[in-house]
Amino acid sequence: MLVLVAPGQGSQTPGFLTEWLELPGAADRVAAWSDAIGLDLAHYGTKADAEEIRDTAVAQPLLVAAGLLSASALGDINPGAVAGHSVGEITAAALSGVLDDAAALSLVRKRGLAMADAAAITETGMAALLGGDPEVTVPHLEKLGLTPANINGGGQIVAAGTLEQLAALEADKPEGVRRVVPLKVAGAFHTHHMGPAVDTLAEAAKALAPADPKVPYVSNKDGKAVASGAEVLERLVGQVANPVRWDLCMETFKELGVTALLELCPGGTLTGLAKRALPGVKTLALKTPADLDAARELVAEHTA
Repeated sequence: MLVLVAPGQGSQTPGFLTEWLELPGAADRVAAWSDAIGLDLAHYGTKADAEEIRDTAVAQPLLVAAGLLSASALGDINPGAVAGHSVGEITAAALSGVLDDAAALSLVRKRGLAMADAAAITETGMAALLGGDPEVTVPHLEKLGLTPANINGGGQIVAAGTLEQLAALEADKPEGVRRVVPLKVAGAFHTHHMGPAVDTLAEAAKALAPADPKVPYVSNKDGKAVASGAEVLERLVGQVANPVRWDLCMETFKELGVTALLELCPGGTLTGLAKRALPGVKTLALKTPADLDAARELVAEHTA
């Protein structure tokens, strides 16, 4: 059984879309998406520097576009489940049939802008903690006023809060944590700092008509497989101000009997987590079109 997963913000790198746009029809498709949402995705995916694509309003639609483009390059596949990390959940919603591509890009554009506006209110950020025990780390973060915004499994937790709180964390690491690594994001996502973005996204969601997912959609909120399109959309709205529980998603993958995990472009982060938390599960990250043949082989081996 194959699970198809989409990465979240911070996985983008300069020029990562360049080779994907050389595939037949890809440039035209991305140009149409760009016109629809008022953002030059091809420019940002090929020519923009790291600072430009760090901008939340740019990074989020760019990542969803990359996920959809790489998924379509695989051809018609039938995964046993889909999931996405943070903004990758919008990619997953499109892959599962809850939203069409146009609706997904429209929603993520509004999400990125709303979260960028919320992030501008207070100087905030996020940092990954390497090592440590969650039972020790989480209370320590809360003592410093930080939120465990991503609990990713394999011992990895991402803290979010003000820059002052993150500086205090660097000076006072939880017991067992080896390093605190600042992330390439522009705000404290999945925390109360994103409250204003929830209201904006809830309003945008009213214009959408979600369908029920055609394959199990595993939610970041609690790792549960969600069968209702309306509930998927409701969770997408609330998710921006609540922690990502990727650890619980991976527990669900185990329960579903997943044997392979394929991470869409720009892959790498989620396959790394799976290698630690899902021993025995084959993993593959789609980084460039050169990975497509191996990905298709994986799909053939692990889908009915």
